[in-house]
This record gives sequence, structure tokens and C-alpha cells, in this order.
Amino acid sequence: MTTDARSDADMPAFTPSAAAHSTTDRHLQPRGSSQGGLRQYNERVVLQAIRLHGALPGAEIARLTQLTPQTVSMICKRLMDDGLLLRGKPQRGKVGQPSVPLSLNPDGAYAVGIKVGRRNLDTLLVDFTGAPRHRWSLDYRHAEPERIVAEIGQRLKDIRRRLGADQRERVQGVGIAAPLAMGGWQQLLGFPRSIADQWQHFDLRDAVSRLTDWPVTLTKDTAAACVAELVSGRGRSIPSFLYVFVDTFIGGGLVLDSQLRAGTTGNAGAIGSWPLGLAQRRARAAGEAPPPQLLGVASLLGLEQRFEAAGLEAGAIADARALQSPWQAHTRAWLVEAGAAIAHAVNGASCLLDLDGVIVDGSFDRTLLDALLQATETELSRYSWEGVARPRLLAGTIGSDARALGGALLPLYASFSPDRELFLKAAAV
Repeated sequence: MTTDARSDADMPAFTPSAAAHSTTDRHLQPRGSSQGGLRQYNERVVLQAIRLHGALPGAEIARLTQLTPQTVSMICKRLMDDGLLLRGKPQRGKVGQPSVPLSLNPDGAYAVGIKVGRRNLDTLLVDFTGAPRHRWSLDYRHAEPERIVAEIGQRLKDIRRRLGADQRERVQGVGIAAPLAMGGWQQLLGFPRSIADQWQHFDLRDAVSRLTDWPVTLTKDTAAACVAELVSGRGRSIPSFLYVFVDTFIGGGLVLDSQLRAGTTGNAGAIGSWPLGLAQRRARAAGEAPPPQLLGVASLLGLEQRFEAAGLEAGAIADARALQSPWQAHTRAWLVEAGAAIAHAVNGASCLLDLDGVIVDGSFDRTLLDALLQATETELSRYSWEGVARPRLLAGTIGSDARALGGALLPLYASFSPDRELFLKAAAV
């Protein structure tokens, strides 16, 4: 187990530079109203403008939100009094009075994000800007419910100890990101039946709720990762995209018209279950297996098993060694199969959904991500795109913390964003 494994400087930031997003994320930028009765909404609109564009003077906030300067002035004063905004140093221009930029106060609010995976658990304490303050990780062979809840309980105690009384009052909640079928794919994962049966009757959200008085939400792990990319990554400038996250198992999320789509059962974007062939009626009647799924070919578990079969350190799947000798040959073979399988799913999804892009991320080194994207692009070129637009294939920006970070963003957005419908319906599944 590691504690605070990375410094704050290594953590993904929530708020990008104004230059990077000033013209590309308008689909996430709501407008305010100067009419009465909308005080809380307008406050959230102002906070959202600053979150998206960075520190801004009042005049620029008024322009972006289309609120009157007087309304913006009153709102900003209230938000500073509440400890949510900070006043910066006056900036002098060529003419007129110096402007005073306003920025989010990192200590204005906090949230806890927890990723419960099949092989490890991550806990993040995230501040108001979306930057992780502290990080804890626990690795395990199998995800046992009691052990996971005990670990979460310990981390919640650690967080309370790190925060003062006033800071604890500013924690907006706990967001848990976990697979919907934690006990699924037993044979492929080597998951004991006894533990799988425990998950069938285990309510993780309820168990964690009994450990804390902070509100607790639960969402699918890859949907949470998609939230992180939507709010603080490339997804801010892409209205509709398929999100692919490669980990022990590959999975995904779906964003249409800048909103995360959960689907009827919360499994929209679950490309891990995408079939890689046609089911044959005669074969099934004879008791033969159905066609393989994407997760059986393009998951990191498959690469790990290749390394183990060759007598190599399996932990190399997560770092630069995967593309170095003696692991490289096995990684290249996996990339050929994984790229072809992902391209097959991307082609089908694009025909059905008319996507602007496909964002791929995962729990591995960025060089391996680049190699996977290249392999997938090669395979995408083998398809006919006549009658359908080929989507852009893009690298995700968050990495391994995406699921825990997305979990933390759920309570933060519930409390402070005017765009709650971006993804909060997914948390209720």
C-alpha cells in the first residue's frame, strides 16, 4: 500500500488555461439571468465561468455569462464572503482602472473520490479546483467486500484527521466509482466464486454511507472516468464522443450532446461486452461458446497474462517497460489484436451514433497509450467509411486517476455547477 504516492504537482488539474478553452467549450458554458429568483443559479454560473476559463475580472465574467456588471459584482462579493472565490492582484492595462482577477479558492470546498477496482482501490481528496490534495492506494489479488469497506473506512478517518473542523464542513460528499458487475467474468479473471457471490448481495453505497455523515454517491467506474474527461479533459470541446478506458478490463462511457448518457441500466458505453463476431445459431445449439467479447482481447489482463506466460514481471503493463525488451515483443503482439478489436467496436459505434470523436485512456504509461492509438488507427483505415463519418481518435488526458477523480466530481458538481444534467443522472443508477 502506498500513501500520498504523488505530489500535488503531478496530479491532473481541474481548471485548464483560459487560452486552451476560451472558444472551444461553449457547450459547457451556461448563461445567467439578471431576473429575480435565480440567485443560486447565477452564483453557479459565475463559478462555472471561472472554473472553465481560469481567473477572470468582473467585466469578463459579465461578458461570458451575459449577466449585468452590477449583478456580477454582488454575486462575486457573496462568493468571496462564503470563501469560494479569491481576489487576485490588480492587473493594469493600457487605459482605465486596473482589473482585479477572481479565482476559485482551492479551500472553498472538498470532495472525496474512491475508485474500487478489481485489482486495486484508490482514494482521492479533491479540492474546489478539482486538484487532488492527497492520494492513497491499495493493491489486492481479489476484491473482497469486507476488506474494501474497511480500507475505505480507514481512509475516511485519515481525511477527517487531515482536515480541520471548518474544512470538514466544506466536504461536499463521497463519490464511489466501481464496476457494475464486480463479480462478473469469473473465469476470465480467476475470481473465486465465493467472493463473486458476496458481491451479488452487497450494497457498496449503503455500506460506505454507514461510515460517514457525508453524502455518498455511486456510479459505474468507466462512467466516472468519462466524467473526468468530460469536465476537465478533451471532452470539454467535443460534443459527442465514445470514451474508452483500458484497465484490467476495457470499458467505456458515452457522451452525446455534451451529456453523459447512462442508459436504462447505467451501462451505456459498455464496449467491453462488444462481440467480436457473429453468434452462429447452429454452434450455439450444439453448446459451443458465443463469440468473444472486446474485453477478452483488448484488456490489460490479456497483456498481463502474456507476460506471465513468458516468465516476465507482469507489473510492466503499467510502465514504460512494456515497450522495452524483453516485454516489447509480447506487447507488440497484444497491440495488433487489441487495436483490431477496438477499431471493430469504434466502427460499429460510429455507424450507430455519428460520433465527433473517440477518446481512449487507461491505467498505463503514455507511450503504450500512443502505441495503442497508432495500432487502432491502422486498423480503422481497413474499414470502408462510405456513408458514415470517421471519428477522430484522441488520447485521454487524465490517466489512472480518472475514475477516482470522476467520482469526486459528482458531489462537487451537485453542489456548485449549473449544469447538473451533464452527468448526475448516471449517479442515481
